[in-house]
Amino acid sequence: MNKFLQRLMILIVSAGLGFWLGQHPGVSLHSDVSSERKPLYYRHPMNPAVTSPTPAKDEMGMDYVPVYTDEQTPQTQSPHGKILYYRHPMGAADTSVVPKKDEMGMDYLPVYEGDRTNAGLIQISPEKIQKLGVTTATVAKHMLIRKIRALGSIQVDERRVHAVTAKFEGWIQRLYVNATGQAIRRGQPLLEIYSPELVTAQQEYLIARQGQQSMLQGSKQAQDTTAHLAENALQRLHYWDIATAQIQRLQSLGKPLDTLPLPAPVNGVVLEKPAQEGMRFMPGELLFRIADLSHVWLLAEVFEQDIGTVRLGQTVQVDINAYPERFFGGKVSFIYPSLATETRTVKVRIELPNAEGLLKPGLFGGVTLATQEENNARLAIPDSAVIDSGTRQIVLLQLSEGRFEPRSVKLGRKVDGYYEVLEGLDDGDEVVIHANFLIDAESNLKSALDGFNNSGPDNIGGTVPEETSLSQRGGHEPC
Repeated sequence: MNKFLQRLMILIVSAGLGFWLGQHPGVSLHSDVSSERKPLYYRHPMNPAVTSPTPAKDEMGMDYVPVYTDEQTPQTQSPHGKILYYRHPMGAADTSVVPKKDEMGMDYLPVYEGDRTNAGLIQISPEKIQKLGVTTATVAKHMLIRKIRALGSIQVDERRVHAVTAKFEGWIQRLYVNATGQAIRRGQPLLEIYSPELVTAQQEYLIARQGQQSMLQGSKQAQDTTAHLAENALQRLHYWDIATAQIQRLQSLGKPLDTLPLPAPVNGVVLEKPAQEGMRFMPGELLFRIADLSHVWLLAEVFEQDIGTVRLGQTVQVDINAYPERFFGGKVSFIYPSLATETRTVKVRIELPNAEGLLKPGLFGGVTLATQEENNARLAIPDSAVIDSGTRQIVLLQLSEGRFEPRSVKLGRKVDGYYEVLEGLDDGDEVVIHANFLIDAESNLKSALDGFNNSGPDNIGGTVPEETSLSQRGGHEPC
């Protein structure tokens, strides 16, 4: 009876053991293959979203449950698609296959399988947008008025410079204007001249005039002859620039004048005075050089890259160092045809009124030229919206709230904090103008992770493959 019971017990144990082995085919009775599978991570027994890379206990003392590679838990599935991995919340190049926290206690962000279809886009949560201080501006047309700054000096208007000479030989009997820089008025006597030729011409005129009067009762031919002689003698005095008042005085006195004054031809100041009292002069010899300073020039040096925007008749604003509190207005009257190779500048002549006489030749000043395009309004964006590598310009285009797209653009000239947009954007587009470099960091991370995904899940925990990011494609390094 005892042997029967023993055999019955052996059969029951064998049957139970066989049934258990059938339910667990991975378990072997041989000790040499009894090694356990290595868990992937350990999850909270009551909250699968809480995990640990090592064995741990929850707050109630319960062991964390191991999760193996061949097991799929509900946390790896999401309405957004399968979770591929988790990335660092602040943009660092660090990923994890399991949920974890960074050094500041922030949860790593899941990256879903569907995100790979938007590899060119940057998505940022509204909370992060607010923290970064992201602001945008609308692409619109602006009046691009460019201001060019140039330096120059006041010069005498060459068209208002007069040389005082005599057309006959003589001597300076008396000098009335005897200093350079002296202001004079038109018609003011400059000096007294004695000339034998001038005395002879006066005598000839008086004789011809007396003969004309004596022939009033003579024949018509004689009257015409004497009138012709008197006219020729008077014309010679006019050719020698004898003033009308002096000729009238000559006619009233009826005798030659020993000396005659030489009047100033214009209002101005004396620039040169070779004349000396008592000196002899020859016909055409310079006695005075007089400049009319009621209008002056400012010769400005404009750099060659700016000369294409300067136009004749363009109004300018001039500030003179001697009068820091005042500004003077003028116009561009001439652009010189040659370029100075030493300074790479072109001279531009600006005419300035000088009724008060404040603008003295030689004074140094600056010129501000405001240039405006013919079509006036141009499509433009703030310069802070551009991420420029030197070879390529990129802006961040806002597609919707929290969704941004890097957009390559072709830019024109920069004017007063705006870039002219030639290609890449349309009127009404929204571009990021503040914190775009921080968003650029998101793009760098996303590009790196896209390349990481392309290499397969086996690389998790290894080196992230290199991938061209926004900054590397033409932007700056992330802030």
